Amino acid sequence: MHFHRTAAAKMALLVATIVAASGLSSCFGGSTTAPGTAASRLIFGGPPECPSRITCLLGLQQVYHLHFRGFKALDEVGPLSVAALTANSVQVVRLNSSDPAIPERRFVILQDDMLFQQAGNIIPVIRTGIATDEIRSLLNSISTTMTQRDLFQLDRAVGTDHENPGQVARRYVQQKNFGVTVTTGVKASVTVGSAAFPENEMLAEIYIEVLRRAGYVVNATLNLGSRETYQPMLEKGLVDVMPEYVGNYLTAVKPAVNRVALPAAVAQLRESLAPRGLTVLDPSSATDSDAIVVTKATADRFHLTKISDLSRRASN
Repeated sequence: MHFHRTAAAKMALLVATIVAASGLSSCFGGSTTAPGTAASRLIFGGPPECPSRITCLLGLQQVYHLHFRGFKALDEVGPLSVAALTANSVQVVRLNSSDPAIPERRFVILQDDMLFQQAGNIIPVIRTGIATDEIRSLLNSISTTMTQRDLFQLDRAVGTDHENPGQVARRYVQQKNFGVTVTTGVKASVTVGSAAFPENEMLAEIYIEVLRRAGYVVNATLNLGSRETYQPMLEKGLVDVMPEYVGNYLTAVKPAVNRVALPAAVAQLRESLAPRGLTVLDPSSATDSDAIVVTKATADRFHLTKISDLSRRASN
């Protein structure tokens, strides 16, 4: 998932880089996985700071009690990880769940059955003062229609093919025929914002196009930076609507929250945001979160469908 590195994370990066200086190091940290398990036969690849990050290898050790044969320092969630997994120099990596390489190379996302990560479902956040029934319905229609396949294709267009996010959004909205309403007359002015990365900008452009087609005057305030920048703007009414991600957003507005399933996370978001004059609408099934990924060959060989399967004893 997209994030901004803190000073603590930078220190973790330095430590883990030293640990992984040879390119391949053994995993450490009090693992309880017995030899002979699937994990003990596989090499895990991830960013250099992964061994000390709770959302990466450290979390896999603490939540799933996994101990891999080794660790290879790669990139955050990018081409080095994809190339290494394809070449079988590593057998398990962390990628964004919306990475277009996953369907293109028939990679398999292992189900996070012990809630190792927060839910990464896309969800609109909106000021309650602007959230009329019609606007709710328009934005919810996007969430309920967008699939993970749709997100793969949209991210391929803006992230890999470098198409203009606005053009990609307009094409998608036309294909899905969003924004058709029966109401007429003067409608409210709505300001839509986005964070500063291509996927989020593209999602905001979809919101913008749908609202405009429905007759709203829409102001675009895109590339606003991190949540530290745009969350106060939402609370002050300078921005009305933003695309967000359930788990990361919940952690931002309620830092002490535990990992919870999607329905509970959405309910907690609504409860936490209500005093700030905000709410969230329906979550999409499409997600952008940290995913634990293997090749189809590895999944078939070790009978892997969920992360906890890595702790089972391997028969081959």
